[in-house]
Amino acid sequence: MNAVKRVYLLGIGGIGMSAIARYYLHYGVPVAGYDRVSSDITQNLEAAGANIHYTDSVGAIPRAFLNREETLVIYTPAIPANHSELEYFRSNRFVLMKRAQVLGLLSSNYKTLAVAGTHGKTTTSTLLAHLLATSMGCDAFLGGISRNYSSNLILADQGKQLLVVEADEYDRSFLTLHPHLAIVTSVDADHLDIYGTYDAVLNAFQEFVSQIKPGGYLVVKQNIAFKPIVGKETEVITYGFTPDCHYYPTNISIHDGLYRFTLVTPQGSINNLTLGVPGHYNLENAIAASAAALTLGVPTEKLAHGLESFRGVQRRFDVRYRGTKIIYIDDYAHHPSEIEALVRSVREVFPNRKITGIFQPHLYSRTRDFAAEFAAALDKLDKPIITEIYPARELPIEGVTSETIMKLMSNSNAQVVPKAELISWLKCNNVDILLTIGAGDIDRMINEIVNILEAKENRAINE
Repeated sequence: MNAVKRVYLLGIGGIGMSAIARYYLHYGVPVAGYDRVSSDITQNLEAAGANIHYTDSVGAIPRAFLNREETLVIYTPAIPANHSELEYFRSNRFVLMKRAQVLGLLSSNYKTLAVAGTHGKTTTSTLLAHLLATSMGCDAFLGGISRNYSSNLILADQGKQLLVVEADEYDRSFLTLHPHLAIVTSVDADHLDIYGTYDAVLNAFQEFVSQIKPGGYLVVKQNIAFKPIVGKETEVITYGFTPDCHYYPTNISIHDGLYRFTLVTPQGSINNLTLGVPGHYNLENAIAASAAALTLGVPTEKLAHGLESFRGVQRRFDVRYRGTKIIYIDDYAHHPSEIEALVRSVREVFPNRKITGIFQPHLYSRTRDFAAEFAAALDKLDKPIITEIYPARELPIEGVTSETIMKLMSNSNAQVVPKAELISWLKCNNVDILLTIGAGDIDRMINEIVNILEAKENRAINE
């Protein structure tokens, strides 16, 4: 990997791909790539020196990157097999690697700390990276944009031996990693379009934890859905909310929307901790990250500072507008369990408020597989709005639409509103707490939504 002279990325605007692009740009390696649409991520990469185009055309590839001997081509599974650029690179025998393969090779030079789980891994890995970056130093490849660092890549001046990575279970990507320490936050049924069965998901997680290096650590949520089998030299550390865990919180209270708590550890209690982001599920993520950080030797005073100064991740309980009457939160939740956790946390932080949620389902297969669970989760909103399914890498499945979820809901306020009509709907309807929910492109509407809500607030003030 050290001999790479140029890097070309197919799907360069993806959150994982862009972190790798930033890494090579940082070290002076020329970077170019393709993505379907321009975004904040691609624009930032272009400003940093990447050459990016948005049309699937071999003719658009910069000439220097057509040198097979000097160019590493990295691609994401989201790129279709019939993509003309991908076909060109394959037929001309370029070195092609999936993003996960590259991450596996890059991480082999570090003491790797890998955070896995069907939910919670992005916030947990970002918080762990922050706890280490503000104490011992670390590098990190993250699955979201850290609000503390305005990036999904952290490169430290010190502590180069430590690397935090988000270990993605999609397409079994995390099996390229051989960590010194692994965190597993959750193992729910997901990505069944890839795995086929829940048992296959569980088996993949089992294989992942079996790859922890001798003398390493597994930090795992208590009573997780599988019983991890690890090597004799791997220490298993549990976390949760009950005294039978190695790490758990007590004396929990909420002040100004933020959690204060005592962390009980095998070495004793750490008092008066404050977590800098709201949400009950974020408290759970914080216990996992704290267990890992303390195991690695982070001092308690540095832990306390890191927890309180943590500002979260874009699109995770992301408060985008806070007016006197209206609050708007954007969140990446795209699985029923995540939506339930989000709504629960919003009600904890903002009790007795009416919650309107606009949900964009992600993938036809996920909508089909979890329609009843989505319906139950969305029923917990005061006013659920469902827009059309974001297909991502999939073709439509006959009979699977947003109505598939809607028909199973009991909430009489539920509506299906096409995405093209959402702005008009918002202009005509009052909201108290507004959520946009989903892993598709619903976040592209954030600025327009904020403008509408500001206008509503101003009218209310002037009336």
